[in-house]
Order: sequence, then structure tokens, then C-alpha cells
Amino acid sequence: MNPLLQKLHPYPFERLRELTAGLTPNPALRPINLGIGEPRHPAPPLVIDALNGAMAGLSVYPPTAGTPALREACASWLQRRYGVKVDPATQMLPVNGTREALFSLAQVVVDPTQPGATVVCPNPFYQIYEGAALLAGAQTAFANSDPARNFAADWRQIDDATWARTQLLYVCSPGNPTGAVMPLSEWAELFALSDRHGFVIASDECYSEIYFGDTPPLGGLEAAMKLGRTDFRNLVALTSLSKRSNVPGLRAGFVAGDARWMKAFLLYRTYHGGAMSPLVQQASIAAWGDEAHVEANRALYRQKFAQVTPRLAEVLDVALPDASFYLWAGVPRHDGGPGDDVAFALGLLAQYNVMVLPGSLLAREAHGINPGAGRIRLALVAGVEECLEAAERIVAYTREHA
Repeated sequence: MNPLLQKLHPYPFERLRELTAGLTPNPALRPINLGIGEPRHPAPPLVIDALNGAMAGLSVYPPTAGTPALREACASWLQRRYGVKVDPATQMLPVNGTREALFSLAQVVVDPTQPGATVVCPNPFYQIYEGAALLAGAQTAFANSDPARNFAADWRQIDDATWARTQLLYVCSPGNPTGAVMPLSEWAELFALSDRHGFVIASDECYSEIYFGDTPPLGGLEAAMKLGRTDFRNLVALTSLSKRSNVPGLRAGFVAGDARWMKAFLLYRTYHGGAMSPLVQQASIAAWGDEAHVEANRALYRQKFAQVTPRLAEVLDVALPDASFYLWAGVPRHDGGPGDDVAFALGLLAQYNVMVLPGSLLAREAHGINPGAGRIRLALVAGVEECLEAAERIVAYTREHA
């Protein structure tokens, strides 16, 4: 057995299941799950129609690089959304969702024969980053979120010696779980570090289309263009249809960026078996080509957040995020320190049958603290009424235990 498997940490939801084993939620209340970030709005009919119309594709092997039509559709979306022009033949690859691409990209980038090979991650973070690093034979370093900077990662916590060993940096903007969006100045700092030390930046942008202000979140490729980096040097951006189009079961997205890394990634995927089903390719073309369903989806999230956020703010430390469909809420403190996020989540589940994810499960202790401690992640993915009912239960529970 691969000994690197022993380095993997239990997934947050596995740890939550262990914590709740033997706990009996209040049977008088219907269960409401705000723990998992699984989109629950209906899938757009145009995607379903495209799937149904592509059944003939079951009889052919799909190309790993995707069809020219799919790559063109993805490139056209990048042009419309960010004003970014990429070569569909050399700077673009379809992937089976960002999760598998985030993992497999590390296997391409990391050279474990180099002493101290390191992958840097934000903290808290999407645990795939860490697992990808460990299974690629690298070690991890973490930049904690800074509450004083809207929970953006504080990259200054990574010292020069660590940057010098870094081969891959994961960034997530809009962030999971904080919802923070990276400004152009932050991108400029990271590009300068990448140029100095030679590491690749993997930009996870799967929440880019769920935002609350008038200005869409800045993307990594867009930032590179604004800063004159037209070759996207050492940059790979990853995005997905799961959140944008409410099709998490489709497993469809794409990566784009530096042509050198796209060539290496294609070689890896050819052997790894990363080809996208022809049915999914046709459905993806339909989804990337339509914005009406995306605007309707965004309007639903805006409606939910506008009603739920102020209600929860009466009892929790929470505010509207820049983007994403999460609220990153601080639980009450009783002794001047951070509240107990695990105890809060377990008590809420037991008394009010509402599942939330303790923030400490989404982070690692680094620089002397666990930056997720004292906070909970709430995924507002259900309907408006269900999210409002969950908010009322959370308010009641919090006030009972004030």
C-alpha cells in the first residue's frame, strides 16, 4: 500500500460524522442540513435537454483534450466573463469538475525528489489541496485567514525559506469558507513571489458566479492580463459548472492558463484517464453558452442572503461575504476567547436538528492557532424558506445559551 495514504487527514464530514455518532437530533423538527456545500437549486432544463440529445456519444471514446467545440465554448465564456483571450487548442482543457483537477494538477507540478518540496495553502481551506500535496510527496505550509482583512489569507506568514521550497500555491477566490475575493494588489504580490521562486499558482474559482455586489469577482487570468502577464506564466485557473449552473452531479469544468502546464497536464490526463464523457461535453457546451440561468441562480442566492444574514447577525458574528454561498459565522464567546464551534454545532443539531460545519474542522493549527476555531460554516444551498427556518432555529438556540 502507498505509505503516503497514511498521511491523509480524515475529511471534515467524516470527522463530523464521528462527532455526531450517538447523538439523537430533535425528532420533533425536520432536519435541515447547512453543512455540505452541495447546490440544491434545480438544474437548468437546457443542460438536461443537451444530455438527452447526446446519447449517441455513448458509443465513442471521448478525446482527453475534449472536442474543439467544447474548448471553444469555454474560451468564449472566458472572453465574455473576464475579457480574457486564450488559445483553445493550447491553453485550455476540460476536466471532470474542479475537485479532480485540483488533485491531479499537484501530481503534475510537484517534484518530490527536490528537498523540502512544499505546497502552500490558505487556512481554512478545501481539504483536496492538502491531500493532493501529500500524495504528490510534498509537505504543506499554511497562510491563516486574517479577520481584520475580511478573512483573506495572510501570505506574509509564509517566510522566504518556505517560499523558496514552494512548488505549488493553491488560492481560492472567492474563498471557501470565507467568501473573500482577492484584489488585484494581492495577485500582484503573488505573481511577484511566483516569478522569484518559480512556483505554480492554482487558482480555484468555482464560486466566481455567486456574488452580491455589482462587480463580478476578479479572476486569476483576468488579474494576469491587467498586470501584463499575457502568457499566464505559471498560472492555472480552474472553474466548474457545479455551483454556477447547479449541476454538481455533472462533474464538469475546465482549466486554463500557461500553455506549458496545459501540455504537461494533458500528458498526465491521457494516462490517468481524465477524458470527459461526450454527453457531459455537450451539456457543458450548452451551459457555458447561456447566462440567463446563471443570473436567475444568482438572484436566488441574493434573496436568501439578504434575508438570512441580518437575522443571524442578531446573535452571531457574521456579515455578507464578498461572494460564494457560505456564511462564515463566529459563535458566541463567554470567556473572551473564541467560542466553541464544535460544541455549538453539536448542541444545535441535538436541540434544533440543524446541521452546520464547525470551522475548526476546515483548518489546521498553524502559526499557533486554528483559524477556523470559534466559527461555523453555513451553506445556504436550500430554498429560501428552509434557510430562513434554519436561521430562526439558530437564533433561538443561541439566545437560549447566551
